[in-house]
Amino acid sequence: MQANIRSYAKINLALNVIKKISNFHKIESIVSFISLHDKILIKKINSKNHIISFTGKFSKNIGKINTVSKLLNILDNKKLLKNNKFKIKIKKNIPVQAGLGGGSMNAASILNYLIKKKIIKINQRQIESICKLVGSDVLLGLNSTNTVINYKNEIKRFNNKQKIYTLIIKPTIGCSTKRVYAKVRKFDKPKFTKPNKQMFNLQFLKKMTNSLEPIVFSMHRKLKSIKFFLERYTCAEFVRMTGSGSAIVAYFYSKENCDKAKRHFNKKYKNYWCISSKTI
Repeated sequence: MQANIRSYAKINLALNVIKKISNFHKIESIVSFISLHDKILIKKINSKNHIISFTGKFSKNIGKINTVSKLLNILDNKKLLKNNKFKIKIKKNIPVQAGLGGGSMNAASILNYLIKKKIIKINQRQIESICKLVGSDVLLGLNSTNTVINYKNEIKRFNNKQKIYTLIIKPTIGCSTKRVYAKVRKFDKPKFTKPNKQMFNLQFLKKMTNSLEPIVFSMHRKLKSIKFFLERYTCAEFVRMTGSGSAIVAYFYSKENCDKAKRHFNKKYKNYWCISSKTI
């Protein structure tokens, strides 16, 4: 048994921090998935242990304890895998510490595969519990479609009809999610309590924000200058940081404008990772 899985990156089109309970921040967010993806090879093996390896440009700093190892440990401890062991090889095309959810989406993609192939049998409550133990974004990745999540952690999915073209820039700096949220002092009023598909309209999204931006920009001024450049010198509908950073995303209606912006950006910033993608 062997399978190839695509694990898509997520982008936060808008994000608000609503409140803090104990050490956990309640957020609401409008989320899409883009064609940028990690490639996962999963194979059942005759072994006492799982074998997990990472390759690719963004594999260097991934430790032995990661979202995939956490997921498999949880499934083993709950005896859901019935002593089955797997060799998992992941080619990392999604930058780490970028706000693109690469690690969480890897775990979600593998969990999704194990459920769909009936290798594990679990109900919705168990799925949610396992996702929460692995990481806060994992549940989002079980279905790579337009999603609105409210501060009560309720998820509403929408079919994605309109394609949005994106230019994603990730400088060499990365952002620690924990460190960014530790600096949150201001909280937002809930805006996404009644999710609807119009929330994915670029004209609506233009008026929204990512409330973590001011915190991250004060830590890394380089990110602010990237956003300023994209807003001033390209035809982007809007430009916004995704998640807790450090990736900056510019949004376009057309592939032509997106590609033109990429060429323009690469002339100015030659050493930054920059890729064009689109919502799936």
